[in-house]
Amino acid sequence: MLRTSLIILSVLLALTACNKYPNVPKEYHSLLDVAISKAGQNSVEIKKAIESAPAHQKEAIAYLIAFMPERDLLTLNADFILENTDYAFMARERYNWAKSLPDSIFFNEVLPYASLNERRDNWRKDFFERFSKYVENCKTVTEAIDSLNKNIRDELMVDYNTKREKPDQSPYESMEQNMASCSGLSILLTDAFRAVGIPSRIGGTPNWHDKRGNHNWNEVWVDGEWFFTEYYPSGLNKSWFLADAGKAIPNNPRHAIYASSWKPSDTYFPLVWDLDIKYVHAENVSERYIRLYQEAEAAKKIAQSHVRVKVMMFKDNVCTFQGDDRVAVNVDVFCNTDQIGGGKTAGPKQDMNDVLEFVLEKNKIYNFNYTGDGGQMKSIKLHIKEEPQTLKLYYK
Repeated sequence: MLRTSLIILSVLLALTACNKYPNVPKEYHSLLDVAISKAGQNSVEIKKAIESAPAHQKEAIAYLIAFMPERDLLTLNADFILENTDYAFMARERYNWAKSLPDSIFFNEVLPYASLNERRDNWRKDFFERFSKYVENCKTVTEAIDSLNKNIRDELMVDYNTKREKPDQSPYESMEQNMASCSGLSILLTDAFRAVGIPSRIGGTPNWHDKRGNHNWNEVWVDGEWFFTEYYPSGLNKSWFLADAGKAIPNNPRHAIYASSWKPSDTYFPLVWDLDIKYVHAENVSERYIRLYQEAEAAKKIAQSHVRVKVMMFKDNVCTFQGDDRVAVNVDVFCNTDQIGGGKTAGPKQDMNDVLEFVLEKNKIYNFNYTGDGGQMKSIKLHIKEEPQTLKLYYK
């Protein structure tokens, strides 16, 4: 009898342990135990957030709390956490680019309510309502980024100004003053992106390679890759600071480039206004900026000495874009006896913007060889000049 009772008790204890956090994956259980312990008297609110979350949001809430800075565990209430999560899911359900996000990106770069050490404002609902109108008709995440980027300044009426109260302002602190530092502007833009389901994080350096000081900006996640942008946009991966970022020193903490992260990582984001803060996690992304800069410089050199030549193949010399007049044919390019390149022209079913293109050195003569109608070899000679050219070839 005693043995049976012990067995029943063991089973009950095991079931209780398994159901400690219902619908929360087991990998978070020990992390939540630690977080609740750190929360102290505020643990009631943290537990309430976990328990009150809808089943499909349980893991997201667990992720948010598991990696929450202690300052937030001690102060944030359940309503703040639940509303933030609820509106993040509303954006995910509403926009195609958010629907397709893997959980790892959604949890780490859309769900979080903060980027750095800024004051914790409850901005999620407000920003969802403010910025949804700018992305409502966008078909792709790139269109949404561009639209929001172009409209955020006029929506919030916040500009860069060195007279702002502090560098690490929260969204509403910046909006109240109508001014912010580069860090404050970056926080505003990342929150706006996240509000409409666009993954975003803060990028920055504590000090440029030539010791001119710090700078922060934004990164957005598009089709599996990170791109940078700013509050005052120049386009994705285009900005005045690329030349400086490209000279980053990856192994020097003072001169490296970082990207913020909610989940713990191997390093932290150096906050120049308070270097004692170590709870803002980050990745060292210096190598990516160095590569982008090198690619941009290589493109500039090519642009100075080379020109783009588009090649289109048509059935005959009518060269009409109507109907199925385009022909898919292999074209080889030679300069004297050296083959420079080759490719296949676009056929009748391909998009009209899909055009075979070569980058060729200026002021040289090239032969474009292909097999025409009936199997005869054809060769067209072209003198490449200073401006881009379009070569129209005839199959017949």
